[in-house]
Amino acid sequence: MLLNNKLDKKYVLIFFQVIGLFTLFLGISMALKTTHVLHMVLSLILGALAGELLGLEKGMEGFTVFIKQKLNISGDKFSEGIITAFLLYCMGSMTILGGIEEGMTGNAHLLYIKSLMDGVSSIALASALGAGVIFSVIPLLIFQGGITLASAWLGDFFPHLMINELSAVGGILLMGLGLQILEIKKFKIINMLPSLVVIIILLWLFPEINF
Repeated sequence: MLLNNKLDKKYVLIFFQVIGLFTLFLGISMALKTTHVLHMVLSLILGALAGELLGLEKGMEGFTVFIKQKLNISGDKFSEGIITAFLLYCMGSMTILGGIEEGMTGNAHLLYIKSLMDGVSSIALASALGAGVIFSVIPLLIFQGGITLASAWLGDFFPHLMINELSAVGGILLMGLGLQILEIKKFKIINMLPSLVVIIILLWLFPEINF
């Protein structure tokens, strides 16, 4: 954040472009790994409808405004910082596998490695997006901690198929985020987050459907 105050706007702009392109590339590479396209499409449609019905986007905006007012935080990219950091940190298979490994075996080795990687990248993100990156720890704790707890309770409930398809749906969300960072198109990414739950349900109910 201190670095951001010392950077010329043109450097901040080029950094955003690099982050946007990288996010787009990461999302495409993850999405292409899907083997259950129908499940992916349905989960995105149903998840987006559920998120719209629940008003998740508006709820997040209200939450960020509340935090900014309480802590007297300035800047117009606070909400974007939370969402960008959360999605980049949580949508990869390493997050899911790490949470499952810790829940089932108590070994957090993968999560320690990922924490180191995320810690380094958070410096770059915070320099461009500000304090919102810090508060991404809240949804990150809920998502990653939820996977760990679910794995501890449910054991082998998460087969490789679910991990792969969950990452693929996350890849679609990252693609939308990349286009948003590049200011090509504005998406309601928050409202699409329930897709990550829907894909698990669909694969659990209809694992044999595959095309």
